[in-house]
Amino acid sequence: MQMHFARRMDAFGAGIFNLLDDKRREMEAAGRKVYNLSIGTPDFLPAPHVMEALSQAALRPENYRYALTERPQLLEAVQNWYRRRYRVELERHEILSIYGSQEGLTHIGLAICDPGDVVLVPDPGYPIFEMGPFLCGAKIVRYPLLAENGYLPDLDAIDPAVAWAAKMMVVSYPMNPVAVAAPAWFYEKLVAFAQRYHIIILHDNAYSDIIFDGREGGSFLQTPGAKEVGVEYNSLSKTYNLTGARISFVVGNAQVVEHFRTLRSQIDYGIFLPVQIAAEAALNGPQEGVEQQRLQYQARRDALCGGLRSIGWKVPDSQGTMFVWAPLPEGYSDSSAFCLELLHKTGLLCTPGAAFGELGEGHVRFALVRPPEEMAEIVEAVKAGGIL
Repeated sequence: MQMHFARRMDAFGAGIFNLLDDKRREMEAAGRKVYNLSIGTPDFLPAPHVMEALSQAALRPENYRYALTERPQLLEAVQNWYRRRYRVELERHEILSIYGSQEGLTHIGLAICDPGDVVLVPDPGYPIFEMGPFLCGAKIVRYPLLAENGYLPDLDAIDPAVAWAAKMMVVSYPMNPVAVAAPAWFYEKLVAFAQRYHIIILHDNAYSDIIFDGREGGSFLQTPGAKEVGVEYNSLSKTYNLTGARISFVVGNAQVVEHFRTLRSQIDYGIFLPVQIAAEAALNGPQEGVEQQRLQYQARRDALCGGLRSIGWKVPDSQGTMFVWAPLPEGYSDSSAFCLELLHKTGLLCTPGAAFGELGEGHVRFALVRPPEEMAEIVEAVKAGGIL
């Protein structure tokens, strides 16, 4: 039987990622060492008290029923955490749990956008920012993030006709992949922009606890008026290393949260109760480990960025996130071809900037998923590989 599938699946080609992974396997099979800095999966462990809470909850048979909604204890934990961490007050109806920010960013457009509605997404940007609107049939308009603007959107440069047509805008700082943070004044300007043009803001805030050099990782919701125009995603994956125990939160504008809650009630039965209990333990428990982990990420950044600069590759220090955004060395212009050559000559595997949008070309992204000692070893491998 000949089968026909949705044309939207044509957008999901593997491309360079399959090529890189095939090359990695080939090199490892030949006994060559590969330094995999391509995937941003934390290599730190969850805190023992969080794993204990999850383990004990998983032994209770009553926790295997449908959750349907958040435990009151979880909502209280989120409220208290936002109050302590950001000095932001949340009402319970302003909080919705989701199966990770990626799932939430993918589905929220179905509650907000009709086919053809305009959605503003960053270029370069994390691919899911665009994929969610694409799946609900929205018209995607990319706003540029340029180095000369500190990788912040120039809101004044957005065509007013486009701004008036836009229904939703995706923003994320500290931002993957460009690894920069946003100052408070930017959020003030963003809120005013959204109010003027009646645009719903989605702010992805996955990395506010992985931020460097004394910067303060804040919340979009700290800005006066932010709750009137949008919501924020906050995840336990990066801060508490609960990547596999999928849980994140959408918080902020009550209307947006309620419409998304109604949509999700049709496709979901609530977060597994032991995962909710683990999240409560993470949010309520000791936080010293979060700071220690941040310092370790910063040491990794220093070893990689400083080391690459010492051998002639002009790589700027990341301001935040668990990534490094590096311009291609002189003489290179194709990020995919460069990644293949870098892997072949040095054993270093990274992600081509073109994977993050048209304006990502000319860059590569490294993930800070190896300790400083191995980062120094990577620098020596790059130096010996003759790539510079």
